Amino acid sequence: MRALVIHNPRSGFGSDAVFQFERALLQGGDECLTRVLDEDFDPAVACAGADAFDVVVLSGGDGTISTLLHELRDADIPTCVFPSGTANLLCANIGNAPEPSALARACRIGKTARLDIGEISWTTVDGEAGRRGFALMSGTGFDAQLMQAALPNKAVMGQAAYFAAALSSPRPTVGRFTITVDGETVEREGITCLVANNAMIQGDIEIVPDCRMDDGLLDVIVVETSDAAQLLKPLAFGLVDRSGHAIGRPHIESLRGREIRIECSTAMPLEVDGEVMPGLVSAYEARALPGAARIVVDPMSPYGTEDDGSSRFGGSDVIAYPK
Repeated sequence: MRALVIHNPRSGFGSDAVFQFERALLQGGDECLTRVLDEDFDPAVACAGADAFDVVVLSGGDGTISTLLHELRDADIPTCVFPSGTANLLCANIGNAPEPSALARACRIGKTARLDIGEISWTTVDGEAGRRGFALMSGTGFDAQLMQAALPNKAVMGQAAYFAAALSSPRPTVGRFTITVDGETVEREGITCLVANNAMIQGDIEIVPDCRMDDGLLDVIVVETSDAAQLLKPLAFGLVDRSGHAIGRPHIESLRGREIRIECSTAMPLEVDGEVMPGLVSAYEARALPGAARIVVDPMSPYGTEDDGSSRFGGSDVIAYPK
């Protein structure tokens, strides 16, 4: 097996778990190349020559990994998502067993699933154009303000920095959003408007039901409230009904489609998979890239299947989860 590991050492708390993963992954005769990213890495340089490897391992936070997945889109390379960030929501949404040895075993077995990613593009009010890939959620409004406010404390407080930022902004700005989904336009008011490829947050709570990474679609999520305290109600509902099928999500509306345009009544910050982009935007566009990522999965994943002996690229005959 030839493995390429692309690692961001600044993600999360600087865990060295990815090196434990490498020790569990490699066997006699294998080759592993590790590329450590600098602060302003070029995704094209980071992923150069990836097609010469049997598996590519992306190690970092959600923003780093989604950027690299976008660079590798449609490359048909088995890709393992390794959790080295603060929240690691992408790994949670994929649903593999997260331990380094379990992920190494999944790579040896070599089962993969075709999962969607999203692509978002925008032009700031200052005229700067941007384009990024995203694997989870991106958008404008209260969520982007929280990400921005949490940034100074994120390295020390981890996920708690987001809660501290929310408590410091009890009355977020209400905006008006003009939303066009596959040619159909609606207008909504709320504190945030998100475009989601997958919508499961901490605690396995799904913001909206049935938002999957293999349906070729994106979900537009509007939080229709003027008070941050009212967000406790949908969160409480989520603790009781994690999937959202039984009692729903108050103050939250969703739309679903492949091509999306959002126009905001006022210029707002934009976040992409937890990273706040420079400048303010008054509009952005997003589109689904169906099946663009070939992701390593195990039977713990909702996108995995029981091992049937096929799709092995790691040279292993070991079945990870026997009956």
